[in-house]
Order: sequence, then structure tokens, then C-alpha cells
Amino acid sequence: MDLLVRTTWVFTTKRFKNLLFIPRMGSFTSAPQIKNVDYQDDKLEITDGMSVPDLVDYCRIARGDERPQLVKRKFLKPIDRLNGSDLTDGFKMLQLDSISKTCSEPSATATQLRIFQWNMLSQTLGMHNDGFVRCPLEALTWECRRYQVIEEIVQNDPDIICLQEVDHFKFLQKILSTQNYEGVFFPKPDSPCLYINGNNGPDGCAVFYKKDRLEMVNHFTRVLEVWRVQSNQVAIAAVLRTLDTQQEFCVTTTHLKARKGALLSKLRNEQGKDLLYFIDGVAENRPVILCGDFNAEPIEPIYSTVLNYKPLGLASAYSDLLAEESQDENNQNALNTGVERSGERCSRSSIGSAHSATDDCGLSNGVRTKAEQSAAYEPPYTTWKIREEGEVCHTIDYVFYSKDKLTVKNCLMFPSGEEIGVDRTPSFQYPSDHFSLVCDIELKPASDGSQSDVCSTIPNHQL
Repeated sequence: MDLLVRTTWVFTTKRFKNLLFIPRMGSFTSAPQIKNVDYQDDKLEITDGMSVPDLVDYCRIARGDERPQLVKRKFLKPIDRLNGSDLTDGFKMLQLDSISKTCSEPSATATQLRIFQWNMLSQTLGMHNDGFVRCPLEALTWECRRYQVIEEIVQNDPDIICLQEVDHFKFLQKILSTQNYEGVFFPKPDSPCLYINGNNGPDGCAVFYKKDRLEMVNHFTRVLEVWRVQSNQVAIAAVLRTLDTQQEFCVTTTHLKARKGALLSKLRNEQGKDLLYFIDGVAENRPVILCGDFNAEPIEPIYSTVLNYKPLGLASAYSDLLAEESQDENNQNALNTGVERSGERCSRSSIGSAHSATDDCGLSNGVRTKAEQSAAYEPPYTTWKIREEGEVCHTIDYVFYSKDKLTVKNCLMFPSGEEIGVDRTPSFQYPSDHFSLVCDIELKPASDGSQSDVCSTIPNHQL
């Protein structure tokens, strides 16, 4: 009895009392797991050595010519300002004229990298668990989605791919290897997919990189902790080296806890702290690129936590570039449209045309904090969906980067509400409820040239 009283006292003290109210961080069900493996694409055969245009054509034919094409998107800077050449004809360098105004020229220099971040939507969860009431059932089938997923990735010709909700890693590995990509995958320990009949194994995070431009020095995985208790969210940190310049940097991808509420916001912030400590130990003063679905709008604590973690010196790639464009344009109309963070006003034509108001929101005693300044220039949405409980349109996906060691050169814009369609996403025109984030980032010359060859240990930081 005395032991029971003492144990109860320990877990009701200020430090541990929050643990009493943590909802289960995995499946939210007591049903037994259905432990399938990744097998559904084992019979897929694909020709090796296809060019990007050939692979895109292959995907379109395999999916069906009668299907609508992917939603078209443009880069923020379609003009190469260094030489004045027009890059708006899609894959001009790849001779893919049918993809009009989709991408700018990738990887213009040896130190410039194209980063692709995407929550691609778990097939099992999207089909059985997410309640996309306006999406045709056929559009959610893997037979329909899988070739759109590949098309969305390869048409942007990224050097690094960071993905969340991956439950068909073998499929991605098989297809992307034809384009000289290599990848690593880390599943959630208690993936909700494993409680659904017909699953293809657990979902998790994945990182791919182009072997003809990069090599992997090492990679680490982590199950993120909350108050020293493992959660169900994971992260991958990969140390990569450019083949041309031998510069090393750290790329990390993660997917933080979903759901609304003050407690869940607190959990995400604690996961974020653990994530930052983890990255700090892996990066060892290398430049950092952090990509992921944070399930948090810029007003949440985790956003500020990431930006204010001094050892990494991170900034938001999209926010910085959009702020720079607004300043360059010197267009006050673009600064004063007052787009609301709540997602209730997501109908404007493009994210480049307006930003949050600078004079009546995001102020702390009349002075903007670093996070408030950054939040004002984030895109109005990275996900737009309609579920049983209603329409959701907000920004929860990010690409963060080491501002003193990297430079953001370009980013892919988001489609307008009209272009997306009244049924939103996912749809026949787009295979996920999240839009991909694509950034061109340039490595600055190393200041001292000192970098560790490998990462051997991760320090055990105190929360």
C-alpha cells in the first residue's frame, strides 16, 4: 500500500502529471494488430533506365489516358534572373513539353539542391480511415493513386525526397531506383495501418536521394519522446555529401502527432524538442534541412520552438522566399490582404498574391517576434480537404533550413481553390490531401571547412 501511495505521488507531481492525461499515441484502439508486410506491389515490373519524360508517360498510360491530369503548379521564380532565360516551359531541359509551366530548371549549380517534401497519404488510412467524403472511392484506390504519386515526384526532378505516411515503400523503391534514387524507411512502432484489414504494413517516413549527385555518409532513426516516454511518431536524419564539392549536410524528415486540442499541441511541442536535440546530435554543425508534416499551424508553440532553437539556426524556406519576393515587389497591396490563418479564407488565386496583414495581426506588445514575422509569410495552406466534420484548409507542412549555411533560391507555388476544385483533395487530379513542398536550396561555402566524416554517437540531451 505504501508503494502504491508513493508511486501515485510521483506521477501526480508537476513534472509527470501530464502523463496521466496522454491519449494513446498509436492506434487509438484496443483491437489486435493485423501484421501484414509490404507485398501489394511485388508483381510490378518496370523497365530500368527510363528517362524522366518516359517515366511520366509510363505513369499516365498505366493510370489511363482518360483520367484528368495532375493539378498544374508553377514555381515562384519562373525566370532565371542570372541570365534572363525563360524557364516557364515546364521541363524544357528534359524536353517534356506536355507538362506546361510545371517546373523551373532544377539543380542549376553543383551546390544547388532541389528538396521535395510530401505527406503522400497512407493508402490504408486514406481508403479506410480518413473520411474524405467528397473524394470518389475510385480515386482513393491504390491502382489509381500510385502512378500519380510517382508522377508528382519525378516531374519535379528532386535531388532529395522526404515523405510521410509511406506504406508502399517497396513500390517507391522499385520505381525511383530507375531514376537513380536510393532510400531509407522507418515505420511507426504502432502504426494505425496495422489495425485495418487489407493493410500493406505500417506507415512511416522515408528519405530518398539521387546517387549521381549525392552519397549517404550515415543515417539515424528515432522514435520521438514526450517527457521521456516514446510516442508513435518517428524521424529519419540522413547525413549526405555532394559528389562534386564534397560538402556535407543533414536532411531530416518527420511526422508529428495529429489531432486538435491544447494537450495535443503540447505533445507536438515536446516531440519537436526531442526532434531538435536529435538533429543537433546528428548534424554536428553541418547545415540542416528539416522537412515534415508537423500537424501544427504557425501559431502553435512547435513552430516557434523550431525557429528559436539556437544551435541549429533554422528558418522557414517558404516564408523567407515569399517575404523576400514581397519586399522586392514593394507591393503594399500584397502585404495588406489579411489572409486568415484559420483556413476560412482559402479562395484567393495564388499564394504569391497576398500574405497576412503586417499591421494588425501577430503582434506582441507592438513588436513582432521571430516566429510571428515568419508566420506572416507562410503559405495560407499546404493541405485542403473535406472530411465528415467539415472542410479543413491550413498550413501544417514545412521545410526548415539553416539560414546561415544555406540559401533558398526558389519554391513551388500552390494551386488556387478554383484549380483544386470544389471537392478539394484527394481527387482524380491529386493523390494526397497534402500538397508537396518543393524548394531549390543552395549550399554556402563552408566557413572553416571542418566537418566530421561520420556520425558515430548521438548525445543524450535532457528535456
